[in-house]
Amino acid sequence: MAAIDFTWTQALMTAALGVLCGLLNVLAAGGSLIAVPFLIFLGLPANVANATNRVAILLQNIVSTGTYKHEKMLDFKTDSFALLPLALGGVVGAILAVDIDEQLLRKVIGVILVVMFFLMMQNPASWEHTAHKQGLITNKWVRRVIYFALGVYGGFIQMGIGFFLLAMLVLGQGFNLLKANAVKVLCILTFTIVALAIFSSNGLVAWHVGLALACGNMVGAWLGVKYSMRLGSRRMRYVLLAALAIAATYLFLS
Repeated sequence: MAAIDFTWTQALMTAALGVLCGLLNVLAAGGSLIAVPFLIFLGLPANVANATNRVAILLQNIVSTGTYKHEKMLDFKTDSFALLPLALGGVVGAILAVDIDEQLLRKVIGVILVVMFFLMMQNPASWEHTAHKQGLITNKWVRRVIYFALGVYGGFIQMGIGFFLLAMLVLGQGFNLLKANAVKVLCILTFTIVALAIFSSNGLVAWHVGLALACGNMVGAWLGVKYSMRLGSRRMRYVLLAALAIAATYLFLS
């Protein structure tokens, strides 16, 4: 990978952007839709930008997972049900992402996000309930296959994975949105570890840029956990709707 000039001004801008991305990623999802294009703007090739963003995602989710654990919103024993299929899928996705063009996939994701937006508009009760209830997907093997597929996607491109994880956790398994958001960050942390290892072994990570972005992401993640605890499931649904609309618009126009 060819080195790029990375000034102190650019580093500060990258860190400042990271605060916004980390906050958005924890409150809803979609921060990578901002971060990856910005890294490309700085001069990183698309595949390097995709890989480098994972440095920030990793450290962001270490902070948010630890904070949710401290706030007693996460229990590693009971909330680790999806980690193995996600990790295996992350390996497959990262290997696929090394040399692949993602433009067509991004358009497909945009369509799915639009569908999810209208699903949330038509059935708000499914997202706002405050007690754990039976989800739509009860078969454990079907759940594992879905989580594996989500791991493949997350390892591949990352952008928008939080939306899909939230949909599975809320609609598929019956978690309320606040609890699902906590489990989401643990899930993303898991497949990000294996994906970043693969990207790094292929020389695709610009570590100095990624660490600058990560500084901001970690601050944003900490703020995001604190605000998500105050917002509750109903208000978080509105944040998620706004993020879905913005993400889908970006994917169609980019």
